[in-house]
Amino acid sequence: MSLPAMAAKHPNLVINQQDVADMKQAIAQPGAFQDAFNATLKRVDQGLTQTIEVPVPQDAGGGYTHEKHKSNYQQMYDTGIIYQLTGEQKYAQYVKNMLLQYAKLYPTLPLHPKRKSSNEGKLFWQGLNEAVWLVHTIQAYDFIYDALTPAERNSIETGAIIPVALFLSEQSPRTFNKVHNHGTWATAAVGMSGYVLDKPLWVERALYDLNLAKKGGFMRQLDELFSPDGYYNEGPYYQRYALMPFVTFAKAIEQNEPQRKIFQYRDGILLKAITSSVELSYNKLLFPLNDAINSKGIDTIELVHGIAIAYGQNPDPRLLDIAQQQDNILLTGDGLKVAQGLDKQLRQPYPFVSSLYRDGQQGDHGALVVMRQGGKTDQAMVFKATAQGLGHGHFDKLTWQFYDKGNEIVSDYGAARFLNIEAKFGGGYLPENNSWAKQTIAHNTLVVDEQSHFNGKLKTANQHHPKLAFYASQQDLTIASASIDTAYDDVAFARTLALVNIKQRNAVIGIDIMRVSANKPHQYDLPVHYQGQLIDTNFERQASLNQLSALGQHNGYQHLWLLATANLATINTVNPLAKVTWLNDNGRFYTLSTLVNANSVQNSREKMLFTQLGANDPNMNLRQQQAFIHRVNATNHTFVSVIEPHGEYNPSKEYTLGATSMVAELTHHQQAELEAIEIRFSDDQQYLLAINHSSDTVTERTQSVININGQQYQFNGRAQLFGPISTIQANESNNSK
Repeated sequence: MSLPAMAAKHPNLVINQQDVADMKQAIAQPGAFQDAFNATLKRVDQGLTQTIEVPVPQDAGGGYTHEKHKSNYQQMYDTGIIYQLTGEQKYAQYVKNMLLQYAKLYPTLPLHPKRKSSNEGKLFWQGLNEAVWLVHTIQAYDFIYDALTPAERNSIETGAIIPVALFLSEQSPRTFNKVHNHGTWATAAVGMSGYVLDKPLWVERALYDLNLAKKGGFMRQLDELFSPDGYYNEGPYYQRYALMPFVTFAKAIEQNEPQRKIFQYRDGILLKAITSSVELSYNKLLFPLNDAINSKGIDTIELVHGIAIAYGQNPDPRLLDIAQQQDNILLTGDGLKVAQGLDKQLRQPYPFVSSLYRDGQQGDHGALVVMRQGGKTDQAMVFKATAQGLGHGHFDKLTWQFYDKGNEIVSDYGAARFLNIEAKFGGGYLPENNSWAKQTIAHNTLVVDEQSHFNGKLKTANQHHPKLAFYASQQDLTIASASIDTAYDDVAFARTLALVNIKQRNAVIGIDIMRVSANKPHQYDLPVHYQGQLIDTNFERQASLNQLSALGQHNGYQHLWLLATANLATINTVNPLAKVTWLNDNGRFYTLSTLVNANSVQNSREKMLFTQLGANDPNMNLRQQQAFIHRVNATNHTFVSVIEPHGEYNPSKEYTLGATSMVAELTHHQQAELEAIEIRFSDDQQYLLAINHSSDTVTERTQSVININGQQYQFNGRAQLFGPISTIQANESNNSK
């Protein structure tokens, strides 16, 4: 086969000779780029005073040798770029000496003593880290390439670069051809090495799999791992992680083979992936969906590279807003463009707005819906109606989270893992990640008979996904609905979530409707995992005062201490509303008001259980988090709830305002495909949310009429808020928002 010729000049990956010339000019002038250069130079100079150490691998993630090899590749990268910008031989000499030590060590290495069986490494415990090492190291080698003699290049390439590349590809075909973030890192590492070492076959293999059959490889990963909206199948945490090899390899492809038009591929899918990564965050932190570490945010180095490359491709001034928040200028040509844009004060606010992110290659495997009101720290609701997300996915169909005033209010546990802390299971995923974090009860969604969705079987879960019924967004109302009938054998459930801004009350509330249907009676649990201190309930609780017991034995229930039980028979059957109020660290109160079925109450078929995480956890691996669970025994049931932020608590100035919920009554109406939630507040103001669930195409012009208490409410589109009810006349078609 005929393979394309490679570029002969170095550097030829993320930067080229013109970038170097521009950067040299910039570091002589005051500004953000000069500041970034000086900070890196100081760090590099300090590193040059240290003895080079390339230890024999011994430790898993977080251990000394693991971390040393990580710091080595970062140090080589930084030192190499300083060589390019200064031309001082001492920097090239340092990188050369370290690479020569790796060239001596690597051929002697067996498989890592603490290797992971799923993806074995030599230098690191898993091949994934080996690929990350090569992605950075090949760039460092590219930076100093012209400072080396042919003999030195031969030693480095034959001792380190080529053996690592072959280990990641020919010797690890399963991982290399895999459509997964591990495969992305491996193909990027080998493909970038192909450009530097002038090995076109390596590049083609990286793009189209080892056999060039297009069954795997970088292009297949671009096709299958991202939806048309740029949503990554494994969720935002791993989207952020996989972004680094995607964008750096793409940048190398663009530098060497611009005719491939990689950044235009699939309607600009890589640029969409970068911006969607930013948008799947709240107050700078990524939404902790699936296997996610809650503290990862938009300032991670992967997104720093992503934003810089995106700005280099399309100088959108709104990207500068994110770059300013990241506060990390890269010493690359794209980083220079970002720095110059910030110096010229071109930055514009990044718009965090309500959005729909379809899942699946064709966008037909459900969706992630982000509902927002106001700015980046105002109310946000996340509705997860996506596909499983491969091995990093959780069994949490139709779950939700709620954010307000900068904090997580209704939370998702994310992953059970202490990343790179060797004392905690070697820094890897804890056993509790499977026994708790992935189980359905760990999320804010329906659990039937204490069994997780798909019975906790990954292979089954990957074959199914929710169906998005509709999504609609107006200025003060965002609403979405989705359903699934495959999570359990004979139970189907559908959920509708809405974020509503009631301007007359200066209030934003979330509305949750969960409809469950089955062929026989079941136990339905609907948990709410909340962040904060329980303040009050409007029903009596029977607390466990002297001895705690686990809520169940399996599927995550074994990890929940049962703190208290409430039989909702104590609820007033005239106005059956169960209310739970808690106080978050942001100084605001939150009340979840839940409609209780009067007949269920009278027959003691509805309970509220209060739990705390930590049972059956001898190593104290789990964080102590709290939840309350609405338990119903029924065949068919509709859960209706409203979450209401209210009041303020200021312990410093010693005042408390609005600590009591204002929601006084909820009424649920169902008329065929039309549905309505009527909300009465304690000052007797009433509002009505009308919804059209028709499976037919519904447009903004579609008119519907729902009859409530003898009055007709006419509305257009999927949903409309009416209120205050007392000011609305029957048959009036315009709302009073």
